[in-house]
Amino acid sequence: MSAKAAIHKEVFVPHGEKMLAAVQVKRKTKKKIPFLATGGQGDYLTFICLSVTNKKPALLTITKVKKFQGSPAFVKRSQWAIDQLRQVNGIDSNKDSPEFDLTFDTAYDQWVAGSAGEKCTFVQILHHTCQRYIPSRKPEFVNCQSKLLGGNSILHSAADSVTSAVQKASQALNERGERLGRAEERTADMMNSAEQFAVTAHKLAMKHKC
Repeated sequence: MSAKAAIHKEVFVPHGEKMLAAVQVKRKTKKKIPFLATGGQGDYLTFICLSVTNKKPALLTITKVKKFQGSPAFVKRSQWAIDQLRQVNGIDSNKDSPEFDLTFDTAYDQWVAGSAGEKCTFVQILHHTCQRYIPSRKPEFVNCQSKLLGGNSILHSAADSVTSAVQKASQALNERGERLGRAEERTADMMNSAEQFAVTAHKLAMKHKC
């Protein structure tokens, strides 16, 4: 199981949430964490995750998730409601870069993603989510490439793929239901015929005995 799949299963599913996106990050300037706070030597993995509740109205959060050395589990360390996000800084609007900054009402973090592609996917999904779920006072996205904020995002093709998959699954289920219905009808007819045959055979046997 991948780290992101494990985070979704361990951190979000038990709380009735669905993880929409996650990016593995490191700080531009690594903070020193006390030994007692980590339960180890200070080595850890960090992920920034975007999630939404399954229940309506949908509540979206950005969560910092860590896994410390020697620990088998991922744990939440910090969490912000999506409307606390004030700015996403893509650092360079002219080229791919793994760096990005997040500014909240009460926090400011500078991150470096595992790759430029991973960062771009996360920022793209985050932007799309903010546009969809925040009615007013949306966070500003600065120094971001146009491909992350424009209409030709991977989200549209992904959404089309999901819609197509749902439609195909629904059609398959309907066809399966129709086949099952026809099979049930045939089975019922066969059972009726068998029952009638058994009754007729029983009557004939009784006549021969007489």
